[in-house]
This record gives sequence, C-alpha cells and structure tokens, in this order.
Amino acid sequence: MSGFDLSAILGNPEYAAMLLRGIEMTFIIFAGSWSLAMALAVLLLSLRLSPFRFGDPLVAAYVSYHRNVPTLVQLMLWYFGIFTLMPSGLGEWLSVHNAEAIFAVIGLGLCQAAYFSEDLRSGVRSVGPGQMEAARALGHGYVSAMRFVIMPQGVRNALPPLINHSVSLFKNSSLAVIIGASELTHAVKEIENLSFRTFEIYLIGTVLYLFFSLVIMSIGAYLSMRADPARSARA
Repeated sequence: MSGFDLSAILGNPEYAAMLLRGIEMTFIIFAGSWSLAMALAVLLLSLRLSPFRFGDPLVAAYVSYHRNVPTLVQLMLWYFGIFTLMPSGLGEWLSVHNAEAIFAVIGLGLCQAAYFSEDLRSGVRSVGPGQMEAARALGHGYVSAMRFVIMPQGVRNALPPLINHSVSLFKNSSLAVIIGASELTHAVKEIENLSFRTFEIYLIGTVLYLFFSLVIMSIGAYLSMRADPARSARA
C-alpha cells in the first residue's frame, strides 16, 4: 500500500456514497433528537414553573438522572434493554423501520432535553421581575404574560447555551454507532474496514464533523445576533 492518499477514499464512488449516506443519517438523528429534546424541554420548563408542588422535584429528578448517567449508557439501555422488553409486534415493526436510528433519536432526545430545559430555565430566570409586573399591569394573565413577554426574552437570553448544547448534540450523534445506527461514524468505520486507509478516512471524518459543527455554530451566532437588536445594530 502506498503512502498518504486521500484520493483513494474521495475518488472511490462507493466510499463517497457511503459517506453521503452517513452524513444524511447523522442529520436525521440530529434533527429528530433536537426536536424531541426541545419539545420536552418546554414541557419540563412548564412543569417547573407551574404552581403544582410535584412539578419541581419531578423535573429535578429527571434532569439529575440524564445529566449524571453517561449518554452512551442511556443509548445502550434503550436499545439493548428496553427494546428487548417490547411486545414482539412492536419490536418487529421497529426493526423494519430502522430501530437503531429511532432509539438513537429517543435516547439522545431524552438526554438532551435535560440540558435544554435548564438552559431555558436560566434564560427565564434572568428576565427581570418587573417584566411580569408590567405585563400584568397591561392586562395580561399569567399564561399570556409568560407566552408573549417572559418566554420570548427568556429564549433570547438562553440562545448561547442552547447553541452550545445543540453542537454537543450533533457531536454526540456519533455515539449512535454503538447501537448500529448507520450514521457518519459508522460509515467511517465501514470504509476503514474495506479500504485499510485508516488515517485518511478518520481524517475525512474529523474534518466533516468539524465543518458541520462550525456551520451549526455560525447559524446559532446569526440567530443570536438577529434576536438581540442591540448586537445587531452594533454589527
């Protein structure tokens, strides 16, 4: 085998197609888990802000579990544990419809929801108490004030940590390889096994993850600037 040669990978149509399929699956897992995480985060925040006493300790327990158990272990619990306990009909349906990707979305989404909910909670808590008082003085009820006054400001304040955790979620999508999801890391390993070009393919995988992470960060920075009129004006 000759020395360093990227064309041995990039010039091979089969390997290029495998990489493209891996990138596609990575973004499917990322988008699905991000959407699930954000929806759950809003629900968790609502429970924590609700007047019901059970809401805060329940959410605190959820957040504590998902922040202290490694994400990899959670994925393995879902796929190698919970999946095997499901009714045979449901298990067969999941197997036909890419169970690995589905459980990757579930595991990553449930885990990331804990981080997103804390980001949103910190953003809401950073809104001055006078905002709620002003909204109530203008005739808003509690729900209306939260929806139209507090939450928009809270989400804007929470954008920086939300962006950081979104990038972390994208990178953590690579953990789905442990349960057999055919994402980018899985494609890289398969190409390495076929080509024996270890350095070249792992270099390509590294560059791809770096590139897409920077793209997500750039989009996040743009959204942060758009959401902050003062920063946008300075820019």
